[in-house]
Amino acid sequence: MPYILKEDRARLDTAIDNLANLIKPEQRAGELNYIINRLMLKLVGQAKYADINELMGALECAKIEFYRRKAAPYEDKKAVENGDLNY
Repeated sequence: MPYILKEDRARLDTAIDNLANLIKPEQRAGELNYIINRLMLKLVGQAKYADINELMGALECAKIEFYRRKAAPYEDKKAVENGDLNY
């Protein structure tokens, strides 16, 4: 769930902003993948299956939340502009 306490956001946002500024636009996908994987590996350490499963769930929920907030509105706009599917 991305809706964490404001004091926790403040603690993390500066680091996230700094990291985002380091990403090269032409390598965005690869660098983001690298960052996510390095972070996940740091967090999981010598994990049990339950730890791995928890982090995989967080990744899946982050993907779904990103889709809901960014991709779905874009798709809705394009459906209005170009016409919806005919079925």
